[in-house]
Amino acid sequence: MTIAYWCVLIAAFLPILSTAVAKFSGPGFNNSRPRDFQAGLSGFRQRAHWAHLNAFEAFPPFAAATIIAHQLGLAQSTLDYLAIGFIVARVAYFVCYVANQATLRSLAWGLATGCWVAMLVLAG
Repeated sequence: MTIAYWCVLIAAFLPILSTAVAKFSGPGFNNSRPRDFQAGLSGFRQRAHWAHLNAFEAFPPFAAATIIAHQLGLAQSTLDYLAIGFIVARVAYFVCYVANQATLRSLAWGLATGCWVAMLVLAG
């Protein structure tokens, strides 16, 4: 399995990291009614939940771009670097979101998005 494909696996687990911070960093988590619990979060725990939701939104285009770029024969080293860049940018996005650093969060989002867009453009 290539580094890029390993990055897809890592990206699939990033939402779990985000929700773990939201759920387990303080009292009150109720696994019987997790959506009610999440709706009542505030502060950094609420932002971690929002990062969780955004991680689900970011995953499909990244996974698709990685698979398409593989199929179209993008140079493996280029694809691997872009996939690693996506993961690093998404982790930075999460950290910035939890830390309430909106401008840096947006920059990290743009870098991550740029990575999967570059995969498609370069492969095409």
